[in-house]
Amino acid sequence: MTLVRVSRLLLLTGLLGLGGCMSKAPTPLYQLDSGSPAIPQKANGPAVLLGPIQLAEYLSQDNLLQRQADGSLLADRDARWAGRLSANVDDVLLRQLAGRLNSQRVALAPAIGFSADVQAQLNITRLDSGPTQPAVLEAQWRLVDKAGQLRDTRLVRLQEEHQGSAADQVRAQGVLLQRLAGEMAETIGPLSRQLAESARKAEARAATATKEKPSRIPVAEPVRNGAEVFRF
Repeated sequence: MTLVRVSRLLLLTGLLGLGGCMSKAPTPLYQLDSGSPAIPQKANGPAVLLGPIQLAEYLSQDNLLQRQADGSLLADRDARWAGRLSANVDDVLLRQLAGRLNSQRVALAPAIGFSADVQAQLNITRLDSGPTQPAVLEAQWRLVDKAGQLRDTRLVRLQEEHQGSAADQVRAQGVLLQRLAGEMAETIGPLSRQLAESARKAEARAATATKEKPSRIPVAEPVRNGAEVFRF
């Protein structure tokens, strides 16, 4: 009887040990890659306010989403984002835009006390991929000047192929954000120079008008009404 009990105890211990060996490995965490943007050298480069950046609500998931062949989305239980995806997107776009514009004066909205030449508002409506589906980014940006006037708006759809693994899907999505920042910079750069030149010309015209404006000094004229009174 004692031998049977010992055998059962050994069997139970073995099963528990086996269960421990078969426990699930830690879930991998992923971040979008910002690439290798150049460190901005100009302290007086274009002043750009980036944001608000709106990310589609379905992208607020902690797990990576996998686009299926029928267009549906499934959460990948074996792959999670390292932190909030929205914050990761903000960081990638900020670094990329600053590097491409070669300007230290690029800030994320809201930035209290920051005077921007151009504000770049962005709405990302899609950013996902799947094991057999390419990475796709769909977005719209709007460029606004200091006066709040809309200067440019663009709808974009970008696509990047990958090898199918979660890691390569994340790489492809990061590449799409880098390309988006590149397209935005190609528009923001010329626009900021145009606005700066317009501001300089306006200041020059105002200064010239002030110099040419005749001074009006009141002349005293006597009014005779029994007594000599001077009116101005």
